[in-house]
Amino acid sequence: MKIGHFIPRYDVIRAVVLALTICFIVLLISGCGPKEAEPEEGEMGLALSSLVFKEGGTIPAKYTCDGEDVSPPLRWGEPPVGTQSFALIMDDLDAPGGVFTHWVLLNVPRDSQGLPEGVPTQAQLSSGALQGKNDFRRIGYGGPCPPPGGPHRYQFTLYALDRSLPLAAGASRKQVLDAMQGHILAQAQLVGTYQR
Repeated sequence: MKIGHFIPRYDVIRAVVLALTICFIVLLISGCGPKEAEPEEGEMGLALSSLVFKEGGTIPAKYTCDGEDVSPPLRWGEPPVGTQSFALIMDDLDAPGGVFTHWVLLNVPRDSQGLPEGVPTQAQLSSGALQGKNDFRRIGYGGPCPPPGGPHRYQFTLYALDRSLPLAAGASRKQVLDAMQGHILAQAQLVGTYQR
């Protein structure tokens, strides 16, 4: 009588184990098992920094419309293999009308590891890099110049690209972003703040 009570339980356990084993084998055969996540576009390592402010720190007035309004020095490390050029975009993330672009720089040579202070506000630099038009409707860098109130976040985004962009000087932020699609090997961001 006791044996009869245990036989159904044993059959159920055996059936469950068999079903789980079959499921596991099917998953292995179909390649649905765990996989390492592949990096998405722009996820390879690249770091961007400045000698004059730290990540999340205050941008000195010298680099704003309240000072000399010159671009801050920036630096980055070795780019990923295959890098052919860099692009840089600086945006005010907290502008009243939405994102406001302060700087668009493209086709920075691949052997560059930074930008000096005070990049000239001209269409083409001596390195061959080109400057786009910012939302002040000017070529080159235009420093932080927020309305009075709380601090604004200024985001510098550096892109390592697998080609030079087929654009002319004076290109807009949107044109640069569109031209970069599918060509970003890595990207890095640096955010500074400023308030008046």
